[in-house]
Amino acid sequence: MTQTTVQLTIPELQLLTALAADQLFRREFIDPKMPGFKGNSAELSLGKSLLNRLRTILDPTRAKQMQAKS
Repeated sequence: MTQTTVQLTIPELQLLTALAADQLFRREFIDPKMPGFKGNSAELSLGKSLLNRLRTILDPTRAKQMQAKS
């Protein structure tokens, strides 16, 4: 897997995280109701994982909470 480094400000990362969350919601709950929709569960899972990583970057206490649940 190739890694890429991107520099973002906190407000940019917050906006990106919000937009990603909205898109994931759409792909999980709205798009499946559209005629001809073909879902990709692997992509959806990857998106959710990425969103959790972004949220952890924005709120480091979230990482501690997730570790406590494990």
